[in-house]
Amino acid sequence: MPETPTPLWEVFIRSRNGLAHRHAGSLHAADATLALQAARDLFTRRGEGLSIWVVPSAAITASDPAEAGMLFEPADSKIYRHPTFYEVPDEVGHM
Repeated sequence: MPETPTPLWEVFIRSRNGLAHRHAGSLHAADATLALQAARDLFTRRGEGLSIWVVPSAAITASDPAEAGMLFEPADSKIYRHPTFYEVPDEVGHM
């Protein structure tokens, strides 16, 4: 009898409040509960995690890098989205 492959999960970790979740890696697990436990054991051994997300890899849809021009070029024609014509006062600091 052929063995059923274990689903692949993507792991995202948030290290502190106010920060975004970052992709930490991938792992194989039978279900979401086991994936969460394995992610905790693998990616937060030193207490660097505050929150963990596990997402089935099959649920992620990604753009094709070959189609980047078609996907992102329309934004270049909308100059109002780029604040290049604003004067930023020196008092504002790092912006």
